[in-house]
Amino acid sequence: MISIAKRAKIELAKRDFFDYCNLTAGDFYKRDRQFLVDLASDLQSFSESDDDVLVINMPPRFGKSRTAGKFVEWLLGSNPRLKIMTGSYNETLSTMFSKNVRNTIQEIKAQAETVVYSDIFPSTRIKHGDGAMNLWSLEGGYNNYLATSPTGTATGFGADYIIIDDLIKNAEEAYNDRILESHWEWFTNTMLSRLETGGKIIIIMTRWNSNDLAGKALDELPSLGYSVKHVSMKALENDKMLCEEILSKKEYGQKTKTMGIEIAEANYNQNPIDIKGKLYTSFKTYQTKPKFKRIINYTDTADTGSDFLCSICAGETFDGELYVTDVLFTKEGMEITEPLTAEMLANNEVNEAEIESNNGGRGFARSVERIIWEKFKTRKTNIKWFHQSKNKQARIISNSTYVMNHIYFPENWKDRWPEYYKAMNSYQKEGKNKHDDAPDATTGLAEKMTSKTRASISSISAW
Repeated sequence: MISIAKRAKIELAKRDFFDYCNLTAGDFYKRDRQFLVDLASDLQSFSESDDDVLVINMPPRFGKSRTAGKFVEWLLGSNPRLKIMTGSYNETLSTMFSKNVRNTIQEIKAQAETVVYSDIFPSTRIKHGDGAMNLWSLEGGYNNYLATSPTGTATGFGADYIIIDDLIKNAEEAYNDRILESHWEWFTNTMLSRLETGGKIIIIMTRWNSNDLAGKALDELPSLGYSVKHVSMKALENDKMLCEEILSKKEYGQKTKTMGIEIAEANYNQNPIDIKGKLYTSFKTYQTKPKFKRIINYTDTADTGSDFLCSICAGETFDGELYVTDVLFTKEGMEITEPLTAEMLANNEVNEAEIESNNGGRGFARSVERIIWEKFKTRKTNIKWFHQSKNKQARIISNSTYVMNHIYFPENWKDRWPEYYKAMNSYQKEGKNKHDDAPDATTGLAEKMTSKTRASISSISAW
C-alpha cells in the first residue's frame, strides 16, 4: 500500500512536471540540479503558454532526450487525447524513444510501495492490440503517438505536439550543407504540415552549426509568424559549470581539448561557429623560438566591463616575421591587469610596447611604467600610448592575411591561452561577433610591422 507521504507526492506529480520527474526518476532529477528544475519549468510553462515553438539547446549527456521522453509521459497523463509525434535522426533512435514512453505507461507494479505510472495517471493506458513500438494508441484515443525520422513516414498523422530530438548524428553531418538543408525541408514540408491547429513544436538539441535545425528555426520561424521561445544552457559560463556532478570542469577541459574549437563551442556552449564565415582560416605555429631582432608588445585595454584586456608579446625575427611569446587575455579590472601586464613585459624583456589610450590607456600605461621600475628595476621597455582612430572592423579584415601568413603561435597555444585561442578561431568576417578584443590586438601587432609611421600614434613616450 502506498503511504500518505507518497500519495501527496503523486498529487504534486500530476500538477508539476519536475515533481513528476523527481518522483519517477529521482536518481537523476535531483532537486539540487537547478538546470533540470529550470528545464522542467520551461517545458511546463511552454505547454501552458501561447508560444508556438520552444527551442532548447543543451550540452550532450545532460538529459535532453530523457527529459523530452518524460515530458511526453506527463503530457499524455494529463491529457490522454493528445496526439504527439517525435522525430530523431534515424528510425532506430526514434523507435527507442517511443518504446521507452510506451513501456513506462505499461509498467506493472512489482512492490506495493513502488510508484508506477498508473499510480499517477490511472486513466492513461495503452490500447490493447494497438501498441506497436513506433505507433501506438491510448484507450479512448486513436494513433496518439508516432515516432519518425527524416527518412521515415508521417503520412496521415496529425499532431498536437511535435518534438524534434537531436537530428544530427556527428560532425560530418553537421558541416554538410546538403544534409542540413534536407533537415529544414523535412521539418517545413513534412512535420509542419502534420501540426494541428493550435499545436506546439519543441526542438531540443545540442548545437552544431549556425545552419542546423535550431539555428534555422530561431532565424526564420519568427518572420513566418511563429512565436518562438529559446532556452540555451552552456556547460561552462562565467567560469561556473552547469552541473559539476554531471560534467566537472576537469572533465570538460579533457573533452574539449581533444576536439576542434568549432565543435567544442557549439556542442558544449551552444555557440555555433560558421566555419565558412571565419576570418582566419589558418594559423602558423612553431615549436622552437628563433633568434629575435627585438621584442614588441601591443595592448588593448578593455572598453567595457564585458570586454577583455588583450596584451600580446611577440618577437620579431631578422627576416621580419613575428613569433607570439606571451598573451594576457582577461576581463579582470585594472587593479589586477596593471601588475600582470607589467610582469609580462618585464619577463618577456619587451623592447617596445604600445597601449591604446582610447579607454584609460594613458593612465594604464603610466601605472605599468611605474610598476615595472618599482618591482622589476628595469627601464628596458619603452612604453607608448596612442589614440586608435581607424575603423576597427576594417583594420582587422585588411590585416588578416598578414596575421595568417606572418604571425606564428606556439604549438600549444590552445592550452596556454584557451580564451584567446577561441576568440581568434571563432571571429567572423561579417557580424555576429560578440567580442573583437583578440583580433583587434593581434591586428595591432601586424600594423607595427607593416607601417613605418602611423599618424594616429602619439610620439609621446611613457618614460
